[in-house]
Amino acid sequence: MRAKAGDAVSLFNGRDGEWRARIADLIKKSCALVCEAQSEPQSSVPDLWLLFAPIKKTPADYVVQKATELGVSVLQPVFTRRTIVTRVNLDRMQANAIEAAEQSGRLTVPEIREPRDLPKLLRDWPSGRRILFCDEAGDARPIADALHGARGGAWAILTGPEGGFDPAERDMIRALPSVMPVTLGGRILRADTAALASLAVWQALTGDWSA
Repeated sequence: MRAKAGDAVSLFNGRDGEWRARIADLIKKSCALVCEAQSEPQSSVPDLWLLFAPIKKTPADYVVQKATELGVSVLQPVFTRRTIVTRVNLDRMQANAIEAAEQSGRLTVPEIREPRDLPKLLRDWPSGRRILFCDEAGDARPIADALHGARGGAWAILTGPEGGFDPAERDMIRALPSVMPVTLGGRILRADTAALASLAVWQALTGDWSA
């Protein structure tokens, strides 16, 4: 980053807020810094998970970056029957999340979780966490209507792969009592667009945008 001794930087670790620091020494790929003062108190993001079917590299990077900016606390890749991508680069996801946290000024980095198969994820689902299920089948309530008056707390947003969910998967998801099926309108959205659109609506109506 072309930094040199004496330059000022901002540091955060997800626990102690943001600190103003100064580079005391540079040694090859490491440096020593001296913390001078706290510049921002620690802040948190809503308890919101994004469950998404992995998609091709560039859109996946984009989803991780923008979901981080939009304030998710957990990024959970989910393998479905129609998921095309079979491998997930967690280190790449982590790097994108850190970069997006720095860029957006948030003082935490979302937790990056190992991919899980959809049936196993639903089988172990915590009872107190609601799932906003983006259901493209067309018989769900519009997302804004469904979230009207909804409170915060523990939530997750579930979006599918290219081609959508298999009918059996859709039935499995909707069978959970904690699931709220919603539609994102009459147009067919790309998987990455659906994830970010639903996050934005949730934040506006239920999350910290409404505070």
